[in-house]
Amino acid sequence: MADIIEPSPSRKDYNESDKYQAMAAANAAPIFDRTDPIALFEEWMVDARRQELNDSNAMALSTADAQGMPDVRMVLLKGVDARGFVFYTNSKSGKGAQLTENPKAALCFHWKSLRRQVRVRGAIERVSDAEADAYFASRARGSQLGAWSSDQSEPIESREALEAKVEETELSFKGKDVTRPPFWYGFRVLPQTIEFWRDRPYRLHDRLLFEKSGDSWTTKRLQP
Repeated sequence: MADIIEPSPSRKDYNESDKYQAMAAANAAPIFDRTDPIALFEEWMVDARRQELNDSNAMALSTADAQGMPDVRMVLLKGVDARGFVFYTNSKSGKGAQLTENPKAALCFHWKSLRRQVRVRGAIERVSDAEADAYFASRARGSQLGAWSSDQSEPIESREALEAKVEETELSFKGKDVTRPPFWYGFRVLPQTIEFWRDRPYRLHDRLLFEKSGDSWTTKRLQP
C-alpha cells in the first residue's frame, strides 16, 4: 500500500503558521469585482516576481497533435497584453508542429509561494516578424547561437555533437550579429477563458472565471 501523502497546508499550518496566515490574508483581498483579466494577471505577476525564487514567468503549455493526443511542457511567458500571452520556440519542435496541426493551446501558471494559479485557454496565432526579431535581438548571444544550432526535439548522438554544432555556428557568425532563424518565432495564445484560483483555508478556494464575449469579458464565480 502506498504511503499517504500529508495534506498541504497541514492542520498545523491552518491554525498556527504565521506564513500561511499572512498568505491567507493576502488572498482575501477582493477580486470578484474585477472586469479586466489582463490587468488582474499583471498584478499577480508583479506579486510573483517579488515572491517566486525562480522563473516567475514559467507556465505549463498544453497542446494536442492532429490525432488529439495531448502534450504538456514548461515554457516561459515573454509578453502579455490585451491581445494575449506570448512565448517563443523553434517552430520545428514538437510543440511547434502540434501548434501548426492544431492551433489551440492551454496555459497554467502556478505560483506555489503565493498559492495562486491562473489557467488560460484559446486559439493560437503567430506573432509578427517584427516582434520576433525584436525579442530575438534582446537574447544573450549564446542563446541566439543555440537557436541556430539545435534541431529541437530531434535525436542527437551525444552532447559533444551538440557542442561541436554550436562551435560551428559561432564561427559562421564571427564578427556579425546573430540574425533570427526563419524557423524560430513566437506564438500568441488568444485567450477565450482565463480562470484565477487562489488558496483559501480548508480548501474553500476562490475561483473567478473570465469568458471572452466579443470585445469584452463576462465573469462568474465558481465553486471550489
